[in-house]
Amino acid sequence: MNIAAASADDSAPPIGKMLQDKDHVSEADLAKALSFQEQFGGRLGAILIRIGAVAENDVLQALSKQLGFKILERADIPQDPNEYLECLNNTAIPVTWWLDAETLLWKEESGAFRCISRDPLEPSLRETVCDAFEGESISWWLTASRDLDFALDLVRQSLLGDTYEMGDDVAHLRELAEEAPVVELVSNTLAQAVSEGASDIHVEPREQEFDIRYRIDGVLQTRLTLPRNRFDAVASRIKLISGIDIAERRLPQDGRIGMRISGRDLDVRVSSLPGVWGESIVMRILLKEQKEFSLDRIGMAPDHFELFSTLIKEPYGIVLVTGPTGSGKSTTLKAALEYVIDGKKKIITVEDPVEYNIHGVTQVQTKSDIGYTFARALRSILRQDPDTIMIGEIRDVETAEIAVQASLTGHMVFSTLHTNDSLSAFTRLIDMGVEPFLVASSVRAVMAQRLARRICPKCNLPATPPSPIQVKYESLRQRFPNLVTSTPNWVQANGCDECQHTGYKGRLGLYEMAAVTDSIADLVMQNRPVHELHGAAQDSDFRTLLEDGLIKAAQGTTSAEEVIRVAGQANIDDS
Repeated sequence: MNIAAASADDSAPPIGKMLQDKDHVSEADLAKALSFQEQFGGRLGAILIRIGAVAENDVLQALSKQLGFKILERADIPQDPNEYLECLNNTAIPVTWWLDAETLLWKEESGAFRCISRDPLEPSLRETVCDAFEGESISWWLTASRDLDFALDLVRQSLLGDTYEMGDDVAHLRELAEEAPVVELVSNTLAQAVSEGASDIHVEPREQEFDIRYRIDGVLQTRLTLPRNRFDAVASRIKLISGIDIAERRLPQDGRIGMRISGRDLDVRVSSLPGVWGESIVMRILLKEQKEFSLDRIGMAPDHFELFSTLIKEPYGIVLVTGPTGSGKSTTLKAALEYVIDGKKKIITVEDPVEYNIHGVTQVQTKSDIGYTFARALRSILRQDPDTIMIGEIRDVETAEIAVQASLTGHMVFSTLHTNDSLSAFTRLIDMGVEPFLVASSVRAVMAQRLARRICPKCNLPATPPSPIQVKYESLRQRFPNLVTSTPNWVQANGCDECQHTGYKGRLGLYEMAAVTDSIADLVMQNRPVHELHGAAQDSDFRTLLEDGLIKAAQGTTSAEEVIRVAGQANIDDS
């Protein structure tokens, strides 16, 4: 942390209370940090960030209000090291001392000096700065630790040139991974990602730099770019806390981190993949306390909700949800299970991993490393007298055949498949090796889904979509008069502080749902191609992901551009 958590104004509330009043930190985490401070010393803000209790941005905002210091953004920090060196070389103090003190100054056009430091309220530091710049006007600023580190690295690189490189020794990397700035950077990266609602963190090395990007609402956003020579320490820290071998850089590795961030318990799945410039590291964030998503709040249109809620309450059969990774399949199945819980059914799930804890459901975690696969778990589950079974994913023919047999012997089975659309699920099962007549007789419905970003309600602007979209919408008005009745409210993204200038905030589901009718079942038994299945489905109010998305875009909940980004536009001219 680059600023003391002590107050320059005795009348200002303590930093801990300010953060707690804003619900940025829990009472338990604050007590833990205060206990640590009492035992080992240090600034409370820095301790809270280091233990992952709060994001640095929240601490900076509180300190700015408490101390009256303004926050300096990365864009306002000089990118030329000579701006710092010209200022520091005019003092009697060596530049190396300023670097050791983690303090930098530069001169503004007005002639005044700006100063940033790891701890600008340290009395001895302030006294030294005043003596070195006697008679000059000096303003002290707050800035994020990562931005201060960036500026310090610029100066070090300028002074030391090519010799400023971090070592490659494993013991040295382990030492670097335990240093306070590295620990703080990794903890703050995780805390900030949770605070912004990110699902993944990507740490990606390049030749001269490395990027830290967050996936927010399904789209990657760059949050930080740092010099490449800091990457090894950051990567080693992540690998160390996730149980990955620091010394191994040639093979992909997987690890996990269980921790508490910003007062919330989470499980972080870590994957490292060797690349040309170093290991690409991706951290998938799984919050143990998820938001409540009921079936009627995940974005289904009324006709889809009525059909899906009816099918999942049937006594037997298979309901499949398809889509790529990150399309919300697990959330939909969680909502479906909670919808059918009535205290009279035995419900068991087999998952890898268990992403949501569901009250009233027996949840089983597979462990492929010891041979406890989906198929093996399913055989055991069937001896537990279940009514409803949820399979995290059908990955092989053995799992598929057990799921089919379970449905044919009086069990309701929910599961997921990786296919591009709903009706391709039949072809996928048959390609796996399941007999067509078994697929046709066991599957009750298939549903594909995607997640589109919701338009920001505060800054969206009216829009006029291209002519092909308007033509498509008119055909939808004729096919679905109960859904498309009002005047369309087309909108487009703009961007504001509320949505981090993306124009979008939150997500909603786009759905493509097909119940298995007699005509579809006949085609499946004949193993007919997907386009023939589409023709049969059109007779029962079937609509594609694109069509469902355009209906929602016309309602003003998302934009037509976002729907096309997610669902594609291959059939935009079909009407």
